[in-house]
Amino acid sequence: MSQDVVERSPRDPVLPRGLLILLGFAAATITVTGMKTIGGLLGPAFLAIVLMITVFPIRGWMVRRGLPGWLATLLTVITVYAVLVALVVALVISVGRLAALVPTYTPEINDLVDDVTHWLGEQGVKQEQLNSIRDSLDFGKLLGLATSLLQSVLGVLSNALFIATLVLFIGFDMAKFPVHLLSARDHRPAVVDALISFAAGTRKYYAVSALFGLIVAVLDYAALAIMGVPGALVWGVLSFVTNFIPNIGFVIGLVPPAVLALLDGGVGLMIAVVVVYVVANFVIQSLIQPKIVGDTLGLSATLTFLSLVFWSWVLGPLGALLAIPMTLLAKALLVDVDPEARWVIPLLSGVGHDETDTPEETVAAVRREVEQAEESVAATEED
Repeated sequence: MSQDVVERSPRDPVLPRGLLILLGFAAATITVTGMKTIGGLLGPAFLAIVLMITVFPIRGWMVRRGLPGWLATLLTVITVYAVLVALVVALVISVGRLAALVPTYTPEINDLVDDVTHWLGEQGVKQEQLNSIRDSLDFGKLLGLATSLLQSVLGVLSNALFIATLVLFIGFDMAKFPVHLLSARDHRPAVVDALISFAAGTRKYYAVSALFGLIVAVLDYAALAIMGVPGALVWGVLSFVTNFIPNIGFVIGLVPPAVLALLDGGVGLMIAVVVVYVVANFVIQSLIQPKIVGDTLGLSATLTFLSLVFWSWVLGPLGALLAIPMTLLAKALLVDVDPEARWVIPLLSGVGHDETDTPEETVAAVRREVEQAEESVAATEED
């Protein structure tokens, strides 16, 4: 009796494809829920890792210049501490400056509210609605908003001791980590290449953001100083910090100087500030920079914006700063490690397949970094 044997291709799924998709969504939901639950711990931990990844090449440069390995590591850790302190100081000073200046404009605030409600009354708005509008235009609430924002920032950094300790341990462990990673490539080449690509992409992202942030900060400071807006230097520094928030960073940096311009010089000065920010900040931060970031990192402008929304929801305010690195890590672990999933890369980057870097190009670029790291480790062992 003959029996037909149906051979299954190794690529054919054992389970129906629809069921696999549902299981994938279920697993993703559980994972995201867990990340959101421990976001207060995950966010600061990932921030420490990202900062060390970003500044790690400085250690290799110092070792190659003759510094002892332990001293180079210590200076690298101190650099990370300096970045964290500068970030906190910039945000605290900006919020504190706004909270200190707003009360000095109480007469202007009252006059502005009266003018707005009077104009609305002439347009036929009822008194009950005017009272409601007057309450909503209470600029004194800006103090509460500023206080809440400051508390939110300090809340994110409430486990600063944890971040500082983790940075210290990562700093000393990371000295030999690239060499261990390269040796592991013999067993898991796709995973190692993806992780190395993530590290290189993270450095590129923060380098691009820092460069454009500096340009924006200088332009904003110069324009605000010329127009006589109070606290021009503070708002210029705030523009630099908010430039690390994709797409909407310029809006966050616009609010304080626009409010002060309205109170200090009226609607005309406020409009001038808004125009300057739209021309400089919006064009650079929301049009030019995302395009360059996308071309450099393989992320489209749409994916960049969606990552901002998603990671801010998962990790809170810190997710806005870590949105791009988190997306790069997810891409590395879910797409780059699987050769059969690389057809998704052009969809994520918004460019053609021929324009994306091949794995060989990525590995060749990263090998140069690993070779430099090996030199650093060798110098450390000699010390």
